[in-house]
Amino acid sequence: MPIDALRAEINRIDRQIIDLIADRQRIAGKIALVKTSEGIPVHDRKRTHEVLGDAFNAAVEKNINPVYVQKIFELLIEMSEERQRECSGEGNLP
Repeated sequence: MPIDALRAEINRIDRQIIDLIADRQRIAGKIALVKTSEGIPVHDRKRTHEVLGDAFNAAVEKNINPVYVQKIFELLIEMSEERQRECSGEGNLP
């Protein structure tokens, strides 16, 4: 397969990843509403640990570097918490 075709496949996958991140952010906004109404703090250490552990294990199962995957999920969690802060009126507070 020519490199241009392979790169087109990568571009298609990249767009899917961005679509999924957008979906994740949309749901994070909904979670913010629930957390605000129930008085739950934005950062949930237990949930963060759970998500990172699941990502690590899924990466191992797919035979990809779990440390890198975990780093990606750390960024996704950070983005979600930022969105939750924005939706709950906390702005960009740490």
